[in-house]
Amino acid sequence: MSLPTAPQWFGVVLDCPDASELAHFYQRLTGWRLFKDTPEWATLAPDETSGYNLAFQQEPNYARPIWPSRPGEPIMMLHLDLQVGDLDAAVAHAVDLGAELAEHQPQEDVRVMLDPAGHPFCLYLDAEEPTAGT
Repeated sequence: MSLPTAPQWFGVVLDCPDASELAHFYQRLTGWRLFKDTPEWATLAPDETSGYNLAFQQEPNYARPIWPSRPGEPIMMLHLDLQVGDLDAAVAHAVDLGAELAEHQPQEDVRVMLDPAGHPFCLYLDAEEPTAGT
């Protein structure tokens, strides 16, 4: 038996120090629309009918995760994967918005980035898709 869900509100929630601040970073990164925007809770999605969203929740005891993980340090609980057409341009765009390029890069066609709250996210090229300029 599966859990009955309302398709318009399936989503992922990231804890952070300021929900609005992190939501605005991802809004600028993805171009998605903000549907709720407060320091405690913010939600964005491509549109009202997309079937998924990304939300942000203020956590007063938030501890920035360490990536790659180290014993005794806060670890990431999940990461987001964002397919892009031009990896170098996507990295430059993310950095311009406040992301950091992680020191450790385990794959040639993926760039691990850290959002302003320290959550890792990956920008990647799909091996099946032609890359920009080819």
